[in-house]
Amino acid sequence: MNKINASRREFLRISSLLSASSAIGIAGAPFALNLATMASAAAQTIPNDYKALICLFMFGANDHANTVLATDSASWSQYLSVRTTNESGSIALPGPGMNQGVLPITPSSNQPGRSFALHPNMTEIKGLFDLGRVAILSNVGPLLVPTTLTQYKAASVPLPSKLFSHNDQQSLWQAYAPEGAAYGWGGRMGDMMAANNANPIFTAISASGNAVFLAGRQVNQYQVSASGAVPISGLSGSLFGSSASANPLKSIITSDNFNLFHKEQAAITSRAINAQSLLSPAMAPAGATGVPNPSQYTNPNTGTLGNNPLAIQLQTVARIIAGRSALGVQRQVFFVSMGGFDTHDFQRKTQADLLAKISHAIAYFDTAMGNLQGSDLRKQVTLFTASDFGRTFTSNGDGTDHGWGSHHFIVGGAVKGGDIYGEFPVTGLKHNQDVGSGSLLPQFSVDQYGATLANWFGLSANQINDIFPNIRNFSARNLGFMT
Repeated sequence: MNKINASRREFLRISSLLSASSAIGIAGAPFALNLATMASAAAQTIPNDYKALICLFMFGANDHANTVLATDSASWSQYLSVRTTNESGSIALPGPGMNQGVLPITPSSNQPGRSFALHPNMTEIKGLFDLGRVAILSNVGPLLVPTTLTQYKAASVPLPSKLFSHNDQQSLWQAYAPEGAAYGWGGRMGDMMAANNANPIFTAISASGNAVFLAGRQVNQYQVSASGAVPISGLSGSLFGSSASANPLKSIITSDNFNLFHKEQAAITSRAINAQSLLSPAMAPAGATGVPNPSQYTNPNTGTLGNNPLAIQLQTVARIIAGRSALGVQRQVFFVSMGGFDTHDFQRKTQADLLAKISHAIAYFDTAMGNLQGSDLRKQVTLFTASDFGRTFTSNGDGTDHGWGSHHFIVGGAVKGGDIYGEFPVTGLKHNQDVGSGSLLPQFSVDQYGATLANWFGLSANQINDIFPNIRNFSARNLGFMT
C-alpha cells in the first residue's frame, strides 16, 4: 500500500472539503471512494492557480476531410477525383484562391511536399491558427493498442467495440466504453481535482444537457441553461397566488424520510437548491456589464444574420469562469456541444453552416477569455473539439458515410498553436491508413489526446494511468501540443 505523505493540517483540510462536499457536491459517496480522493489529492501538489478545460462535442460525426485539407498538387488532384461527382451534390470544395475557396494555413512544422488549408467558412479559426492559439491534431480516434492496417484486417489486436455506430462511438470518445458507460474522462478528472475546490459541485459543468463525459465516480455533473443555474419553480415569489407557500414547499421536497428513495430525492433536491443559491449570484451577468453578448453570425448559405446557440453556450461557460473566485474553484471541466454533423446528404451546404457556427463561437470565446472582466485567462483555459468519428473520404453523391479517425482543434493561450500534430494522412484511397472507402485508421488514440490535456490540467502520471486505462499501451503519453 502506498504511503500518503501528508501533514495533519493537510489531512484535516482535505477531510473538511470531503465532508462539505457531501452537503452539496458529492452526496452519498462511499467512504472508500472518499479515501481514494483524499489519497489522490494528498499525493499531489495542490495548485494555487485556475485552469478550465472545455470539451466541444460535434454530435453526428464531423467530416474531417472537408475541415482540414491537404492542398499540395498530388493531394488536391486525389481530392478532386474522389470528392467531385457527376451529380449536382458534389462535395468537393473550391481550391485555394478561388471564389469561396479553402483557406491556406502554414503549419510551423514542415511536412515535406505537403500544403494545407481549412474549410472556407472557418475564417476565424484560420486567424487564431495564424496567431498561434489553435493547434490541429491529425487523425485521432478510439484505439485500445497501436494498430496497423494489417493488424486491423486480421483482427490480430483488440479493437474498439462497435466501430462506426453513433451512440457507441460518442460514448467511447467520452467514456472509454460503448453506450451504457458510467464514467467519463472529464468527470474522472473532476474526481481527481475536486478537493481543490471549496464547492466541488461546480467542478464538472455542462451547458448542453446530460453528458457521460462529465460523469465521475464522486463528482456529479451540474447542468446549466443559457440563463445560468436552473431554479426549482415555486421556491421564490408567489405560488398559487400565495407568497407564503414557498417555505412549506421547500420543507416538503427536502424533508428527510425513512424511505431510501425519498431520502435520496430529498438530498438531491437540497443539493440543487443550495447550488443554485451559490451559482446565481456568482455568475457574471450577460451583456456590457459582465460577459459581452456574442455577435450574430452570418449563415454562408443565405447571407443572413442569426444567433449562434454554441456561442451562447460558451458565453454561459465564460460567465461561470468569471465567478471562479466567488465559487472557490481552481479546476473546472465544461461540456458544450452542437448537433447536425451526420451529413449523409446535403453535406456541402449543411457543413458550411455548421463550421461557420463553430468558427464564430470559438473566436467569440477566445475574445471573451482575453478580457474577462479585465483579466486575460487564455493561458488558463483550453477548449478542444471531439466528435463521434470521422467520415469516409468517398462520397455517396452529396454526402459521406461513417468513418473512424478524424482531425481536431485545440484552442487556447497554453496551446502550442500554429501547427499540425502528427503525420497528415495520405489524401485518397488504398493507403496504409485506409480501412475502407477512405475511412481513416487513427494514428493517435483518444487516450493520448486526453492524457496530453490532463497533463496540462495538473494531473500526475499515476492519476492519468487511472483515468485513461489504455494509455499504458502507447509509447507517447504526451503528444506535445500543450505548453
